[in-house]
Amino acid sequence: MIEGTILLVGCGKMGQALLQGWFKDGLSPVDVMIVEPAGRASIPVCEQHRALSVLAKASDIPRDFRPDVVIFAIKPQVAASVIPDYAPFVRQHPVLLSILAGKTIDFFKTHLGADAAVVRAMPNTPAAIGKGISVLMAAPEVSPEQRRVCDVLMKAVGQVTWVTDETLMDAVTAVSGSGPAYVFLLAEALADAGRAAGLAPELAEQLARATVAGSGALLDHSTDSAAVLRQNVTSPNGTTAAALAVLMKNPGLEKLMIDAVAAATQRSRELSG
Repeated sequence: MIEGTILLVGCGKMGQALLQGWFKDGLSPVDVMIVEPAGRASIPVCEQHRALSVLAKASDIPRDFRPDVVIFAIKPQVAASVIPDYAPFVRQHPVLLSILAGKTIDFFKTHLGADAAVVRAMPNTPAAIGKGISVLMAAPEVSPEQRRVCDVLMKAVGQVTWVTDETLMDAVTAVSGSGPAYVFLLAEALADAGRAAGLAPELAEQLARATVAGSGALLDHSTDSAAVLRQNVTSPNGTTAAALAVLMKNPGLEKLMIDAVAAATQRSRELSG
């Protein structure tokens, strides 16, 4: 059960996914205030929850509003110009929960003050259907109760795990934050390969989507590792083995994925400035 008062800064796709998860877990729309420059019309969930309060900027927030949690869900590229507007709230001692890629706890302290109780979170887009995973990291100023609140908020959209080394957040962003795009690219490539092998475009797309989605569901429900599941479907000298010989040939898919995650990790570090 989600309780408390929430100020949500930014309400794009991830912000809306969070809102939907919170409402399913019992949060009342009257306990949420949203700051979204694009306006109420840009937030479809408002049609279902008309009691939601949507403002255009921080200065529109009523002076007597005291949130328990301030959640930053804006683009990291605009953070430096937006975050300072929320410095007055730090005096009220809310927990500040950020889902901004790359932006460190020190970044928030620079703009909001050394006493800011900041929790970094990196969710991913399967949160939209309650199947996400979020990794969280808390500053020393965050109390056990505030940590619990953040845990509950993020569990509304999927699994949650915590780390104590903030430098790991860049790799987390590269693996799980950006990871869904890698899986979608696999589905695209598999459909393209099916068409190249002679399948009708519609059939190739159907087979690729169902295979990737079904394999993900099997991985989710199985206690076996991905390696074991791969081995289980690979008969010696069979068709799968022939395909894997290509995918695993040096440098292979594994090396490509290592390079891709390294590039995303580096970009996450660059966004910290």
